[in-house]
Amino acid sequence: MLNKYPLWKYILILAVLVIGFIYSAPNLYPDDPAIQVTGASTALQVNQADLDRVSKALTDAGIAVKGASLAENGKGGLLRLTKQEDQLPAKDVARKALGDDYVVALNLAQTTPKWLRSIGATPMKLGLDLSGGVHFLLEVDMDKALSARLNVYEGEVKSLLRKEKVRYRSLPQDNGAIQLGFSDADTREQARALIRKDYTDFDITTSDRGEMPILRLAMTPAKIAEIREYSIKQNLTTVRNRVNELGVAEPLVQRQGANRIVVELPGVQDTAEAKRILGKTANLEFRLGAGPDDSKATTEMFEFREGGRPAAPVERGLIITGDQVTDAKAGFDEHGRPQVNIKLDGHGGDLMSRATRANVGRSMAVIFIEQKPTTTYTKQMVNGVEKDVPVQTFKEEKKIISLATIQSPLGAQFRITGLNGAGESSELALLLRAGGLAAPMYFAEERTIGPSLGADNITKGIDASLWGMLFVSLFILAIYRFFGLIATVALAFNMVL
Repeated sequence: MLNKYPLWKYILILAVLVIGFIYSAPNLYPDDPAIQVTGASTALQVNQADLDRVSKALTDAGIAVKGASLAENGKGGLLRLTKQEDQLPAKDVARKALGDDYVVALNLAQTTPKWLRSIGATPMKLGLDLSGGVHFLLEVDMDKALSARLNVYEGEVKSLLRKEKVRYRSLPQDNGAIQLGFSDADTREQARALIRKDYTDFDITTSDRGEMPILRLAMTPAKIAEIREYSIKQNLTTVRNRVNELGVAEPLVQRQGANRIVVELPGVQDTAEAKRILGKTANLEFRLGAGPDDSKATTEMFEFREGGRPAAPVERGLIITGDQVTDAKAGFDEHGRPQVNIKLDGHGGDLMSRATRANVGRSMAVIFIEQKPTTTYTKQMVNGVEKDVPVQTFKEEKKIISLATIQSPLGAQFRITGLNGAGESSELALLLRAGGLAAPMYFAEERTIGPSLGADNITKGIDASLWGMLFVSLFILAIYRFFGLIATVALAFNMVL
C-alpha cells in the first residue's frame, strides 16, 4: 500500500524547492570587470554627465564599454568593461578625464538581474582564494612621521619651559632638530637640565649665534628607529580598523617590508569607497591662536575652510592631534549643524586640560589636515609606443575649521564643528575612531587579482560531483527504473540546495 500525505506537505516541499532554486540562481551569473568612480570628498557627487565623459574617453582610447550606470546607493558610478585586461588602461584614462577631484578604482560588477537582487538573492560570498579581488599596495611616508613627532615634541618642550617660567625664543627647526634661543648661558643651562630630566631621547648640543646662546635638540638614532617601527605598526592597525569599519568580508591586510602595507579585498566590494577611506589621511591638530607677542618664527598662517574669512595666525606648537582620540561619533548640535563628539585618552585629556586651563581667554584653532593629490602626465615610451603616463604627487593641506575663544578649561570630552555636511562628519568620525595615521600613506600599486588555488579546487570539486552524480544516476536508473528516476531527481535537488 502506497504512503499518502496531506496536500499541504506536497505544496510545502514544492515551495522550498522553488525558493531554493531562485536564491541559488545568482551563482550562475559571472562578474563583469569594471571601474568605479566616486567623489574624492563626500560633498562631491558623481552624475550621469561624468560617466558619459568617461565613456567617451574610453571609447576614444579603443576600450570597449559594456555599460555605465550610477550606483543604486547614490555613491558614485560604475563602468562595465568587456575584458579584464582593459581595467588598468581604463583606470588611467578615467583619471585623466575626470581629474583629481574624483577617485577611480578597479572593481568587479555583479551581473545578477535586478529582480533577483531586489528580493535579496545575491551570489555566494567567496574568499580571496576562491573569487579573486582587488590588491592595493600602500607606502608609508616615514619622513612625514618623523616631522610630525618632532612637532609634537617641540610643543611639549615649550609647554614645559613655560610651566617652569624659563624664558626662551623660538627658532625654526634645523635639519630635523628643535632649536631654542636664550638670553644668557645660565638660562640655557637651566632649560637644558629640565629637558634632559624629562626627555631622554634627545641628543642635546649647545652653540652660540652671535650673542644668543642656542640649545639644539635632535632625536637619537634609536628614537628615530622606534618612531619608524611605531609608524608602520600604527598605520597597519589603523588600516585594519578602517577595513573593519567598512564591513569588508575576509580582507587581507599585512605588512610588506619596512614601510609598505598590502591590502587585498575579496570578491565584489565597494572598492572606490574603500580606496578613498584607506588613502584618506584626514586628521586634526589643536593649536593655540597666536598671541600679540608671538614672533613670525613661532607662528603659522592658515586659511579657513569656509571662504570669506581672512587667514589667521596660530602657534606652531601642538596641543594634541587626532592620535589622542579614543572615540568619535558624528552628530548634530542644537542648531542642526553637523558635529563630531570627541573623547580623548588619558594623556590627551591631560594635555588639553593643561593647555586650556593656562590659556583661558585666548583662542584655540582646530585644524583639518588632508593630503590633496595632483596628477601630471609625462610622455614615455611603453612597448615602443609613446603614451601619457600619470605621475601622482600629494600636497598636505591644512585649513582651520574652528577658531574659538577658550571660555573655560576643556577635559577629555568635547565637540568640534565647522564641517562640510553630515557626510564629512561621519567620515571624520570613522577615521578618528579607527585610529590616526602615524604618517601619510600613498597608493604605490593597484590591480585586480584572480582566484588562486581555491578556484581550481572548486572546479575540480564540481567536475567530480557531476561525474559522480552521472554514474550514480545511470546505475540506479538501470536497476530501479522509475523509482531510480525519482531518486535521481531528489539527488539533483539536494545538490542545488
